Amino acid sequence: MSLQPTRFGGGPAGAWDAAPDLIAAAHGTADPRGIRTVHALVREMARQRPEIPISLGFVDVDEPALPGLVDRVVADSNQAVVVPLLLSSGYHVAVDILGQAARHSQVTAAAALGPHPVLADILADRLGDLSAIDHVVLAAAGSSNHRALLDCSATAALLAERIDRPVEVGYVSGAGERLASVLARTPTRTAVATYLLAPGAFADHIRRLCRNHPVTTPLGPDPRLAALALTHYDTALRAHTGSPNGSLRLAD
Repeated sequence: MSLQPTRFGGGPAGAWDAAPDLIAAAHGTADPRGIRTVHALVREMARQRPEIPISLGFVDVDEPALPGLVDRVVADSNQAVVVPLLLSSGYHVAVDILGQAARHSQVTAAAALGPHPVLADILADRLGDLSAIDHVVLAAAGSSNHRALLDCSATAALLAERIDRPVEVGYVSGAGERLASVLARTPTRTAVATYLLAPGAFADHIRRLCRNHPVTTPLGPDPRLAALALTHYDTALRAHTGSPNGSLRLAD
């Protein structure tokens, strides 16, 4: 069995004139629908920037695990950027992803995908016609990390500005108010915006909790999401180049 990572774009591994590797870091899921969605998103990233060698690794559940993937990529590359395919900062960004940058001098870490106005735009498009809706609940996976909760609140604020309606956050795990509790005290004319990257157990649970409320699908492999991940790659490269002595830090 080959130990080389699956590459979604770019030239051959180790090519001197190749762009620095992009290592996409997703959470992982046991649901095949979620895996297909993540792969489709990474393929869309490769379609938009075919010159970049892109590999996909996971911080939990699935293989290849991120640490082994980073080891194999940097063995063949001069520089690599780990781009979280995660909607908020939290444990996996602070520990798993920044930990890889600390282990390898040629690796830098990009920021999480959110909060960002692009995500609010995608969520608003998923919600569609809101003429019969007075209130929106942003349904997020949740985290025990305070920074992740703040990121979700910031996304809710961006969405509220975008759709001109109040938006609250309800979580299906971790800290923060649970989705069921938020829905129980919101007005009848409420829609639920699913703030998840891909289908899976959390998305199914959100649908069950929403009962008669309209609920959107996960963000999925939207071309705008792929472009946002690539923008974070570019930002991380600029931050790495501009840091004293090339020192590594999380690029915001």
